[in-house]
Formats: sequence, C-alpha cells, structure tokens
Amino acid sequence: MALSEPIARNIPVADEDSIYQAQGFSLPIDRIFKGISLAISLGVVGLLFWLTWVIFNQARPAIAQYGFGFLSSSEWDADSEIFGALPYVYGTLVSSLLALSMAVPVGLSAAVVTSEDFLPKSIQAPIVFLIELIASIPSVIVGFWGIFVLVPFLEPVQLGLYKTLGWIPFFSTETPGFSMFVAAVVLAVMILPTIASISRDVIQAVPRDIRSASIALGATRWEMILTVLLPSSISGIVGAVMLALGRALGETMAVTMVIGNSDRLNISLFDAANTIPAMLANEFGEAFGDLHVGALMYLALVLFLLTLAVNVAAVYLVQALSFKAQ
Repeated sequence: MALSEPIARNIPVADEDSIYQAQGFSLPIDRIFKGISLAISLGVVGLLFWLTWVIFNQARPAIAQYGFGFLSSSEWDADSEIFGALPYVYGTLVSSLLALSMAVPVGLSAAVVTSEDFLPKSIQAPIVFLIELIASIPSVIVGFWGIFVLVPFLEPVQLGLYKTLGWIPFFSTETPGFSMFVAAVVLAVMILPTIASISRDVIQAVPRDIRSASIALGATRWEMILTVLLPSSISGIVGAVMLALGRALGETMAVTMVIGNSDRLNISLFDAANTIPAMLANEFGEAFGDLHVGALMYLALVLFLLTLAVNVAAVYLVQALSFKAQ
C-alpha cells in the first residue's frame, strides 16, 4: 500500500473542464466567444453586400442608360445628360500606379535601412518615427503643401522634361502647374509610410539565424539582403504594396487640390486631369436629376469594384508567394 501511494499521486486527475472538452464539448465561455466572433464576421460580410447594393441601386438609372459604354466614353456634360467615365478611370489608375512606382523603391529602401542597423540607434529611431508620422497628417494638409510647395517646385522640372522629351506622348503637354504628375507625387508621399512601416515589420520578422547562416556561407551584407532577406519577406512586402495601392486609388482631398480637375482625357502626365474620388467630391453636392446622380454613383461603383479587385488580388498573391516560399 505504501508503494502505491506515490504512484497514485503522479496520476493526473481529470478535472471537470478537461472531461467536458474530451467529450467534444466546449466551455460555455468558449461557445459565447465563438458566437460573438461569428456574428461580427457575418455582420462585416453583410455590411459589404449592403454597401454594394446601395451603390448599385443608386447607379441603376445610369447603368440602364449607358451600360458598359459608360466606361469607354470620355464626354461628361451634365446639362445634356451625357456622361462618360473614361477620363476619371484613366486618371485614377495612372496616378495610383505612378505613385506606386515612386513610393515602392523609397519605402522599401527605408524599410531595409531602418531594420538592418545601417544607422546608429540615435538616428534610426527618429527616422522611423518621422516616416510613421506622415501617415497621421490629414490629407487636406498634404494638399495645401502640394499647392504651395510642390507645384512651384515641380513646375520647372515638368517644363524641362517637356522641352527635352516632348516628343514622347507622356510628356507632350506644357504643364499648367497642376497636373497628373504632381498628384502622383502627392500620392507617393501619402502611401510611403504604409509601404515602409509594414515592410520594416516583415523584414524584422525574418529569423536572425537565416541572416547569420547567409553571412557564414560567405555572402556580403548586400548579397544577404538581396538573395535571402527580401525573398523571405516578399509575401509581406507585396501585401504592403497592394494595401498602399488601395489607399492611392481611394485618396480624395489631396489629389483634388493638385490634379487640376479637368474632364478632358489626355495621356500626358503634365496636363490637368481628374480621378473618380476627386470627381465625386467636386460634383456630388451639385448633382441634379436621377441620371446625373446615377452617373456619379456608377463612378462610385467602378471605384468600389477596383479597390475590391485590388484587395482580392493581394490576398491571392500573398498566399501564392507564401506557398512558393515554403
């Protein structure tokens, strides 16, 4: 009997919770939490469909009137009830992609420099803080900065490119000051913190052992960054870029203040242009008639589908790159 007591003490006694879970049941608090989480998730999905239905319902007069021809027409005359979305779709896509081409190299470089200890901590920490601080600046303030600083600063640059490369269609217009190019630079500044901050977090998440192993095998620091660190972080970096693209597509106030708000379709980057968010901000308050409101809501629906497509593509692209990395 004395020998069996220590053995009995070492045998774990199942408590009520473990028996409850072993029988396939969860605790009441777990069921409550699961139900709340499921309800919130379904609520978000329902809100998405509700938002889509509201926009689609308001856009139905224009959809019935113009169909898909709305996307290929470039004329917008509210008095004659003639509406076309091509200049605004073109301005939205081109300004966002041009901003992305500027912000990605700078943001990725900033992420690498501030995550790999190229700089002393006393310099690195303020740089990280200032980059993240840009994200908190209201867009209207960025717009004023664009008007009073960026437009005068970039006007000689645009004129110089026009005089030397004016034979290229993208530089074929003598700038009025406010232009697609200025709007793209403003957008690049606004999406830079998103790319830099998320990319920095992703790069820092790469295990130190991988860095050390690459250096131990004879790679230089830059070879380690280019061949090991960035490929290991590619899925997160792509996610950051796609998130920044979604932000650029939907930016309104800052772009409205510097793009020139022209309804003409011009391929030149130095000409005044317009975007879907800027058009909605400028004209929705003065819209009259069901067809005019419907055309603006049709534009909103196109913008909504564009941003939704970007986010869906980002999810699949990140998943594909993550699977490839494994």
